[in-house]
Amino acid sequence: MEFFAKEETGKDLLLKSLENKTLPRAPWVPFAGVHAGKLKGYTAKEVLNDVDKLVQSLLEVNRLYRPDGQPVVFDLQLEAEALGCDLVWSDVNPPSVSGHPLKKSREIPGLLPDESSGRIPLVLDAMREMKREVGHHTALFGLVCGPLTLASHLRGADFFMDIIEEPQYAQDLLSYTSEVCERMAGMYIEAGMDIVAFVDPMVSQISPRHFKRYLSGPFSGLFNFVRQNGAKSSFFVCGDATKNIEVMCQTRPDSLFVDENIDLESAKKITDSYGVVIGGNIPLTTTMLYGNQKDNMKYVIELLERLGTRNYIVAPGCDMPYNVPVENGIAIQQAIRDVERVKAILKDYEAEEEEVEIDLPDYEHLEKPLIEVFTLDSDTCAACTYMMSVAKLALEEFKDRVDVVEYKFTVRENIQRIKKMGVKNLPSIYINGRLKYSSIIPDRREFFSEIKKILSS
Repeated sequence: MEFFAKEETGKDLLLKSLENKTLPRAPWVPFAGVHAGKLKGYTAKEVLNDVDKLVQSLLEVNRLYRPDGQPVVFDLQLEAEALGCDLVWSDVNPPSVSGHPLKKSREIPGLLPDESSGRIPLVLDAMREMKREVGHHTALFGLVCGPLTLASHLRGADFFMDIIEEPQYAQDLLSYTSEVCERMAGMYIEAGMDIVAFVDPMVSQISPRHFKRYLSGPFSGLFNFVRQNGAKSSFFVCGDATKNIEVMCQTRPDSLFVDENIDLESAKKITDSYGVVIGGNIPLTTTMLYGNQKDNMKYVIELLERLGTRNYIVAPGCDMPYNVPVENGIAIQQAIRDVERVKAILKDYEAEEEEVEIDLPDYEHLEKPLIEVFTLDSDTCAACTYMMSVAKLALEEFKDRVDVVEYKFTVRENIQRIKKMGVKNLPSIYINGRLKYSSIIPDRREFFSEIKKILSS
């Protein structure tokens, strides 16, 4: 059994975790993207457009949260912007894609990003500076937008129709976006990143059959590229990707990060069988954003009791919300480093459930079809964005004959609504109170057909 000498760093701990070593404690990776800016009083837009503000914010994450590993930037629109996508900016969220260059044409671009493209120079400068400042004791992550999500950014929601109707075009576009991913990974490794994570939320929206057909080859190639260039790799997915855990492991990443939609115990049995380390899945809103210090400690302690410290990395389920209270992040790292003392603190603690009165619609007596989209947040979650975009297409098609509403899990009242509705996974679409699509973006024609049935009844 291998344990660490006291002088070894958090970086050593994390990297040895990725080699399936037995550890004295679980590594800790706070995915603090725009939340890093909050710690220094900067908006999301400021911290993603100013290298000095970005580095100041990342150093504050490092000081307060004492991470074993941390990302430099969590912005899945970086590559899309460099390739011509329009962005909408927010003060408290990463930008979202608002324009898709390939929406009206099935072309395969020839442009590949380089060190001068878009905001990439800013990110590379921040990576080099963070490497100098903390790289000796903290493992640094370079996050790359995965090929499926990047293809969706370029083509829009129509890409999911392409997968069914134009498979050769879909395959060609994914070959291109995979080449973009490899180019980004190469730049990040050269800038000193220890771990390259391919973040592809849209993987939760496709079947294992489509994953094998379109993505097994590209992801296997990307992880092999990272391995050959001396770095470690991560596959980062959001949403209910339960059905794809095994096929993702078969592409041979060093680690897999998942969110709260995934049952970690069940997933870990699969990842362990492939020697893949799993990370996650502290709930972003119910625990990190709206919970208190003890709620966060309790969640982490219970995770560690169930999963142990081998082949498991403690981390948020995805990019931390901007307004997570700093004391919650500190509480998590305290729980990881001093398990027994924190257990004593929590001995008689019971979380208090906040009661919010929620009135559901009278679904049996609606005047017209009601389409309810339950999301983490369509402004920040790519899978949610494209789920919501299909719902908006229904508004364009049926005009005032339908109602469409989004309920974001980042809003406190909506958490209670989602619980009352019995929503199991996000994103999901309900029509007239009945679940129609869970963690899968619907085929537009099938979706419209469901609405027409209700209109004609």
